[in-house]
Amino acid sequence: MTASAHVTAGALAPRESRLVPRLLIGLALLLTAVFVVVPMVYIFHRAFAAGWSVFAANIAEPGTLHAIWLTALVAVITVPVNVGFGIAAAWALARFRFPGRKALLVLIEIPFSISPIIAGICYLLLYGRQGLLGPWLLAHDVQILFALPGIVLVTMFVTSPFVVREVLPLMEAQGSEQEQAAVTLGASGWQIFRRVTLPNIRWALLYGAVLCGARAVGEFGGVSVVSGSIRGQTNTLPLQIDLLFNDLNIVGAFAAASTLTLIALVVLVLKAVMESRRG
Repeated sequence: MTASAHVTAGALAPRESRLVPRLLIGLALLLTAVFVVVPMVYIFHRAFAAGWSVFAANIAEPGTLHAIWLTALVAVITVPVNVGFGIAAAWALARFRFPGRKALLVLIEIPFSISPIIAGICYLLLYGRQGLLGPWLLAHDVQILFALPGIVLVTMFVTSPFVVREVLPLMEAQGSEQEQAAVTLGASGWQIFRRVTLPNIRWALLYGAVLCGARAVGEFGGVSVVSGSIRGQTNTLPLQIDLLFNDLNIVGAFAAASTLTLIALVVLVLKAVMESRRG
């Protein structure tokens, strides 16, 4: 091979090495624009197409306001419970070896493996009038399904793995040396958790809580089974959007959808902040 051929090959190699990443980045940006950005822009465009006053009137509609309030209430109940469960489960799995540990890991992963609708049907067969506990609940005038408790239970089930999935790997990677040192120095269990464990996992814990809240706000399948979709009573925001579409109130549906999208955008911003802090 001549010297000129070597020069030509050397000049083409850097160009090819730069071309491939640029093509991949361009393709990723194109797909993101088509599948994410454009639908989000369209949602806000349709929500405000008839003017701000029409948008505000649809948001202020009693059914939509109740759906927003109910969705927020379910998230406020679900997230702290799952944070507590996630910390306890991660602590047990990371710090102890016991019979059934692998089975517990599998059980925690189940909500990721099955459809939320299946989870809703399971709750229906358990707490429904014809279900396993239905007659006892009916005799004691306790209503689980088609009410707030059923919505909260199925949402807690669907979102239960998020905090554990974020906290457990970090606790396993950090080990227990610092906690053992605190025990040697005479610290109590609560002091160890508050001053050693919690500061080390705080960003992973917040990250898991944000993901849990986002999933709780957007849950549709399981909630649609156990809520009964009663207007103004058990409709969460995703169910209200579906109801408005079925009623051919397109503007109202897009107005409600824009609210849910705005919540998702806030969650994405929080997620990005958490990821940078974790880094």
